[in-house]
Amino acid sequence: MDLSVVIPCLNEADTLAACLRKAQSGLQEAGMKGEIIVADNGSTDDSVAIAKKAGARVVPVSAMGYGAALMGGIAASGGQYILMGDADDSYDFSEIPKFTRQITQGYDLVQGCRLPSGGGKIAPGAMPWSHRWIGNPLFSLLVRSWFHAPIHDVYCGMRCFTRELYDSLDQQCTGMEFATEMIIKASLAKARISEVPITLHQDGRISHPPHLKTFRDGWRTLRFYLLFSPRWLFLIPGLFLFFLGLACYFLGFPGVRLGSVTFDVHTLLYGTVMLISGYQSILFAVMTKTFAINHRLLPPDPRFERWFRFFNLETGAVLGLSAFFSGLALLLYGVWTWSSLHFGAMDYPHTLRIAIPGAALVSLGLQTVLFGFFISILGLRKK
Repeated sequence: MDLSVVIPCLNEADTLAACLRKAQSGLQEAGMKGEIIVADNGSTDDSVAIAKKAGARVVPVSAMGYGAALMGGIAASGGQYILMGDADDSYDFSEIPKFTRQITQGYDLVQGCRLPSGGGKIAPGAMPWSHRWIGNPLFSLLVRSWFHAPIHDVYCGMRCFTRELYDSLDQQCTGMEFATEMIIKASLAKARISEVPITLHQDGRISHPPHLKTFRDGWRTLRFYLLFSPRWLFLIPGLFLFFLGLACYFLGFPGVRLGSVTFDVHTLLYGTVMLISGYQSILFAVMTKTFAINHRLLPPDPRFERWFRFFNLETGAVLGLSAFFSGLALLLYGVWTWSSLHFGAMDYPHTLRIAIPGAALVSLGLQTVLFGFFISILGLRKK
């Protein structure tokens, strides 16, 4: 079997027959030995009967979700290559030869592009303005800049890929994130990715609205992006805040004056907030990446493995407790200084230079100890 066309289906009686006719025409024009699989996700209309009448193979998938339906259909397919597309007649399956010409030239993934920026075309009324001008361009820009994917239309659901690539990606998402998960994982795996322009037609369904929900699925996509790229959300902002806090300490602790500006204990206080917030963000980046690797959302990272060999519960406890007791000593010194004054008025610019760093060390030390415990739990699979 050369090519398997997999179409997820949930009550698509309005448009399914047209999609299957176009898919049969596309397969014939491509000159490939192929099959058409309708991955039915629990349709209660005539979709199953329509698919069987048209000669397609129906694969029932009980687990609900766009991704779950595709996973079930792909698992039952036998083609060397797989082409997926929606059953709402917005994709023209007679354009299959565009994809097969590219995939047979050695590409691992051939992504369709509906947006004019990638040479595609959108028929009038085929895509809401918020998707066309905001959501899709934004998420496509992010996937290009964060993950270096050479595409302009990350949401396009019509694409062709090799079975070898699909098996290696170990797809996990059962919802709409299935499509973006494939793009991100393929990019991280350095797969050969190509893009072909296609035309998006108006949704032909009349019995029910589209399954896609703009804000819900947009948020789920953004959340998924952030899980895949903790560097941009947590690590880089955390490092920026942490080093900015250190700069405040270098200026505030000795009371540096720059012209008419004096950096004093208030600078230390602001720097402490930055240090703690930045440190928390850095730790969260590490935890997020550990979770993503353990759940096979991200590929293994040798640098991360080396870091795990160094940092464990014992290391975190030693570093954290050292910082904690150092800070506690500074705080106790401040109390002793106050007691030597019979708990009266103090020289606050002097004592706060001891109390503020002490409080920062206590907080950072405690966070490090707790982080050591939690990261050891997350990293159990790595032992």
